[in-house]
Amino acid sequence: MEYFDALETRSPEVRERQQMAALPSLISFAKSYAPAFGEMLADVDPEAVTTREALAQLPVIRKSELLERQQASRPFGGFVGDWRGRVARVYASPGPIYEPEGRVADYWRTARAMFAAGFRAGDLVHNSFSYHMTPGGWIMEAGVLALGGTVFPGGVGQTEQQVQAMAELRPDAYAGTPSFLKILLDKADELQLDVSSLKKALVSGEAFPPSVRDALAARGVQGYQAYATADLGVIAYETPARDGLVADEGVIIEIVRPGTGDPVPAGEVGEVVVTAFNRDYPLIRFGTGDLSAVLPGISPCGRTNLRIKGWLGRADQTTKIKGMFVHPSQVAAVLKRHPEVARARLVVDNASGQDRMVLNCEGGADAGLGAAIVASLREITKLRGEVAFLAPGSLPNDGKVIEDVRKYE
Repeated sequence: MEYFDALETRSPEVRERQQMAALPSLISFAKSYAPAFGEMLADVDPEAVTTREALAQLPVIRKSELLERQQASRPFGGFVGDWRGRVARVYASPGPIYEPEGRVADYWRTARAMFAAGFRAGDLVHNSFSYHMTPGGWIMEAGVLALGGTVFPGGVGQTEQQVQAMAELRPDAYAGTPSFLKILLDKADELQLDVSSLKKALVSGEAFPPSVRDALAARGVQGYQAYATADLGVIAYETPARDGLVADEGVIIEIVRPGTGDPVPAGEVGEVVVTAFNRDYPLIRFGTGDLSAVLPGISPCGRTNLRIKGWLGRADQTTKIKGMFVHPSQVAAVLKRHPEVARARLVVDNASGQDRMVLNCEGGADAGLGAAIVASLREITKLRGEVAFLAPGSLPNDGKVIEDVRKYE
């Protein structure tokens, strides 16, 4: 079989219609099940949220808010209802932020990404993600088991023992970070152990540039990447087309301007915001903090879902200037006051020996407007700033709202 299931090859129009039709039920459930959503969406009529435009009107939940709510109300900040007996495991990410795992099979939706990477029933998979406190190891294990494979729970560390196990057990596939896979292969060479049974890998947790992918391929291992988080599970995954990452069928992806909840034009870099159809942890418009952009068209592999470019950096570009933190949301607040400006980027330098911030704006060059923007900058950030006007299209399409070019040599 070339595809995991028929969902992957639905026409984009059918998928969009079906996902939008499922939103009211998800939102209604979230409001009744999770007290935090009951509060945040109190004035929202679920039956009215049947389009992306309507979805974009709902608030974005970011890690910082999740942490604050969890600190006020442990363990899940009101985003999970009556969880005892419903939740199979609880994990901890730095913060700490606690994440639940429901009892459904393949809770993290990993099997689809593994299938695209060539994993099949009967495979023995060497899993080198951590099983300690964080969900990484369990995310991968659930996918292997759902496909009918077998897992060796290697975890992290103990490199020599892991390589010894690989040489003796002869696994078909690897799950873990690409950097640790390279460490294992190098250690195998050093110990003169044969690990040539390893032919495929699903990697995650860090960047997977073409140079690393090609180095693995030269060793006989075809590696594919999955984009996943501890909160949401798998968001998107690579396919044999090697042309961006295909969105998982269980989520809706939006790309928004950093610091806001406003979707950006198609192709523009922004923050990845995800709504997951998960009744155990129904996160709606969860801001991942990661930057990416939507790719046009359908993947050459035949999967028809939306594609993103992959990880392009972090959306939280908060910068400390003269002892004050300046956030992307503050830049967005300035722009909302001045709609004549199409796009802008706050550049911070110290060429004169002192911190200076300049808001580079596309379009709208006018002395009166410049003075008004300077006043807005000062009012919103509590710092003095300057304004420079640029021609439309001058700013790079990289998602940066704040660029820190200060040098401290």
